[in-house]
Amino acid sequence: MSDIPVIDLSKAPGERAAWDRPAWQVYLWAACELIFITNPWQISSGLRVRVLRAFGAEIGRGVVFRPRTRVKFPWKLHIGDRSWIGEGVWFHNQDHVYVGHDVVISQETFVTTGSHRHRVDMALITSPVVVESGAWITSRCMILGGTTIGQSVLIQPMSRISGRIPAGEIWGGVPGRHVGTRFEGLPQ
Repeated sequence: MSDIPVIDLSKAPGERAAWDRPAWQVYLWAACELIFITNPWQISSGLRVRVLRAFGAEIGRGVVFRPRTRVKFPWKLHIGDRSWIGEGVWFHNQDHVYVGHDVVISQETFVTTGSHRHRVDMALITSPVVVESGAWITSRCMILGGTTIGQSVLIQPMSRISGRIPAGEIWGGVPGRHVGTRFEGLPQ
């Protein structure tokens, strides 16, 4: 036998720890998410936004919310005016996600605020994600809990991002790294 331990998952703490709402409300949200949010039909973006707001999401004016999106807990989602949420974006927001105004989060991007104490007991740990105004997170990116993406940052496709990303930079890769400046060389 190996001396490497195995964590007994039946004893892992934290089941339902991130809900912050009664079970009936979480289950009702799951049904509404399936019908109105995750639904691939090209139903109204405005309808999606109204349903999210009805469950506590704070969503500004003029937000576009495309089909096939997922939102774990709408009461932990905050999106500023005129932002675009692309098709297939998944907010696995067990903690709060704050998205500024005029932000683009493109297709199939995964934003997660949760992880586990993998060396101890697999208990849920969470930390918020902040995406500041003007940022563009391109397609199929992964944004990890505790990340702050600065104003007007551009994240290249299929990047994994964590930590604090300074304003105006371009980041890409796995793991994400600085690769340029978004507005370099433009007339002032």
